[in-house]
Amino acid sequence: MNTIILLGAPGAGKGTLAEGVRAATDFIHVSTGDMLRAAIKAGTSTGLEAKAFMDKGELVPDEVILRIVRERLAQGRPSDRYMFDGFPRTLEQARGLDETLAELNGRVNQVFLLEVPTPVIVSRLSGRRICKSCGAVYHVTNIPSKVEGVCDQCGGPLYQRPDDSEETVLNRLEVYQRQTASLIDFYETKGVLVRINAGTTPRDATAELLSKLA
Repeated sequence: MNTIILLGAPGAGKGTLAEGVRAATDFIHVSTGDMLRAAIKAGTSTGLEAKAFMDKGELVPDEVILRIVRERLAQGRPSDRYMFDGFPRTLEQARGLDETLAELNGRVNQVFLLEVPTPVIVSRLSGRRICKSCGAVYHVTNIPSKVEGVCDQCGGPLYQRPDDSEETVLNRLEVYQRQTASLIDFYETKGVLVRINAGTTPRDATAELLSKLA
């Protein structure tokens, strides 16, 4: 079971690159959020356990998330190739994922660290605008609306989410760096970390990643 991980800060482009890899290869894109929702919908025992935490407004423990991951991967074939996007986030999750994959005769083959300069991330996230009426997404530089502050699709007002303010973005990046420093060292020591320049265009970053796939 071949497994790769896309690791990067908020705004690094993990989702965009994951879609590019999925379209160009046979990797199955797995999202812990999607797996969690599917387990809850299916009414599995692990899904119901996770729902109990969520209903109380608590974070789902790592051990429950990892059980859901194992149940999902166990449904596949030994020849399947999986791509995780934004998981694991902590050293504890990484160790747990290694154990889970080992139980299924798999392992983490490559971890792609998407490197983007802080000013680029701040520009990407703080420039995002959302339509209050229909939820359409714009960017003041990359995808501007025809009329500033007005949605092209429905004419609704555009706004900046509080999470996208420059101050909040910088705080999120600080938290990310604290959380992932040991994670990066962990994968670098194992010899599976691959650095990708994701501060370029999505096409160039995807091409670089594809060229480095083992």
